[in-house]
Amino acid sequence: MLDAGLKAQLATYLGRVTQPVALVSSLDDRPASQEMRALLEEIAALSDKITVRHDGTHERRPSFSVGRAGHDAGVRFAAVPLGHEFSSLVLALLHAGGHPPKVEAEVIEQVRSLAPESGDLVFETWMSLTCHNCPDVVQALNLMAVLNPRVRHVAIDGALFQAEVEARQIMAVPTVFLNGQPFGSGRMELADILAKVDTGAAAREAAKLAAKEPFDMLIVGGGPAGAAAAVYAARKGIRTGVVAERFGGQTLDTLGIENYVSVPETTGPKFAAALEAQVRGYGVDLMNQQRVTRLEPAADAGGGVTVELANGATLRARSLVLAPGARWRNVGVPGEQEYRNRGVAYCPHCDGPLFKGKRVAVIGGGNSGVEAAIDLAGMVEHVTLVEFAEQLKADAVLVDKLGSLANVAVHVNAQTTEILGDGAKVTGLVFKDRASGEGHRVPLAGVFVQIGLVPNTEWLRGTVELTRHGEIVVDERGATNLPGVFAAGDATTVPFKQIVIAAGQGAKAALSAFDHLIRSPAAAVA
Repeated sequence: MLDAGLKAQLATYLGRVTQPVALVSSLDDRPASQEMRALLEEIAALSDKITVRHDGTHERRPSFSVGRAGHDAGVRFAAVPLGHEFSSLVLALLHAGGHPPKVEAEVIEQVRSLAPESGDLVFETWMSLTCHNCPDVVQALNLMAVLNPRVRHVAIDGALFQAEVEARQIMAVPTVFLNGQPFGSGRMELADILAKVDTGAAAREAAKLAAKEPFDMLIVGGGPAGAAAAVYAARKGIRTGVVAERFGGQTLDTLGIENYVSVPETTGPKFAAALEAQVRGYGVDLMNQQRVTRLEPAADAGGGVTVELANGATLRARSLVLAPGARWRNVGVPGEQEYRNRGVAYCPHCDGPLFKGKRVAVIGGGNSGVEAAIDLAGMVEHVTLVEFAEQLKADAVLVDKLGSLANVAVHVNAQTTEILGDGAKVTGLVFKDRASGEGHRVPLAGVFVQIGLVPNTEWLRGTVELTRHGEIVVDERGATNLPGVFAAGDATTVPFKQIVIAAGQGAKAALSAFDHLIRSPAAAVA
């Protein structure tokens, strides 16, 4: 199953395994079982530390466990983990085989210290092999299961277990269940999961953050703009911090990046990982998984600023760069929030496979909407694209490609008015012809929303000047209306929301903030 190049690369990785690892499969007569058997035997042949057996008795078939030989295995794949999940399998083998994870020592200790009074933590992650957000969740939970015998995890390919998908009404991936009950959906990192299962973690983290000394420059946001600002600030030799709700920002939700100068092709998660590695390499204090809720400007130009976090902690800084980014725009019609992750989705690459052979709709006729429709058309029965404007706004080459697809219907000058459901999942979409006023009801199983972005600036209202669209007003230097406060990226008035533009604006904002610092009196931060 693995080509020669991949085998050679895998053999090199498996050379880091120091403890014996056992792979135990539970198979049936489906073709996927034969694929799983072949994959596991190929892996075992690459290392004398790995053994494989096919006499497992687990009720979910096909599946296999990964664990230290002679110990109860806490990691299981109910999947043939290729595609995006191949890296999850490799990491599970390495960690079970004694190779140390690239995680801070205090996080490892936090995982090992989990001792839930209610019993073991049994996680199930429903994923698809084409989902680029799923591996982060799978890898985090696998690591927890390797480090703590009270934690168990199984990663389940929804395409192999359609009956379970229907029974649990899973309409988006990744979806995580804990001890049989819904735990969370969408991209989650290890810190997110620990925050939910370790009830004392938030208070400990807030106390640690509140004790930090003031920063020379603090950046709010960890997307390309925030990362670039952090690198440029740190290179000046000043005390620099980044506080981010999700380091990587929108790039984490981007499947392919092919227009960043000097990088011909990469994926969003890889790009985000590279950003983080460079920021950490400069010694920046990176405070991830933290949401900022309030900005308190100084009474005078030299007094610095204070930001308040959702956990109650406050951070102080002599200068501030705002790079909070943006999020998917909602349609704002009845049914959208009620059926979010139950048929209403925002990532066709992640959730598209769950709708294989079904009818879906795409709302939005720009590049993202048309690309989504083209992508979905290859896996679903039919796609209905609904665009509010009188014509599609996507590039001509995309529109031409869309028009060549027999299983796509396009409705322009059409206003979505409602997303229908039966209480459990989406059943249809209602739109109105804006010219005639005639209403149309389309029966379908999923709705993919692709209508642009909204800046994450609600918490800034009343402090920083914003446009009526919520964008931060900046000048040619990235300065806001507040002394010492600068801004960059998709949340600002700078036109064209592109990664390369955001990175350039982040660098400019940091240089402007540094110029402000060297021209300001070295006053103590209040």
